[in-house]
Amino acid sequence: MLGQIELGKSAPTITILTRIAAALDLPVTAFLTRQLAPRVTVLPLTDSQLLHTGGGDLISRALFPFSRERKVEFYELRLAKDCNYRSEAHAPATTENLVVSSGHIEIEVGEERFRLGSGDAIFFAADVIHSYRNVGTEPATAYLVMAYPESVSY
Repeated sequence: MLGQIELGKSAPTITILTRIAAALDLPVTAFLTRQLAPRVTVLPLTDSQLLHTGGGDLISRALFPFSRERKVEFYELRLAKDCNYRSEAHAPATTENLVVSSGHIEIEVGEERFRLGSGDAIFFAADVIHSYRNVGTEPATAYLVMAYPESVSY
């Protein structure tokens, strides 16, 4: 019966839903009500998953919950001294908005280069190859907002 329901060949009756719910130890209402995302999600630093590049020069921390679909993602980027990180082109119409909070970062978008210091921001179409390079003498930190034309989930 589950296979037929999954394939859209059968619509379950309330009796079947009750049996499935009991087998999964769920209330029947779990199938009938839409689950709403929590209104508030706290993301403690201590629980953060840090993404490191191969050499560890770039550390990225997601500042959004992975538990639901989204069209926008928010990251903290930490670039070690001399870090040069190259990003492949994203899907068409994807954009990035980055603000440097400390240090000096050079952003290359296609063939163009832009040097940003603390407090400077840039917005660009990220559907081309682009890179982030720490051109300062100290580590640099930036905050990045990526916006997608369609929802994504992990």
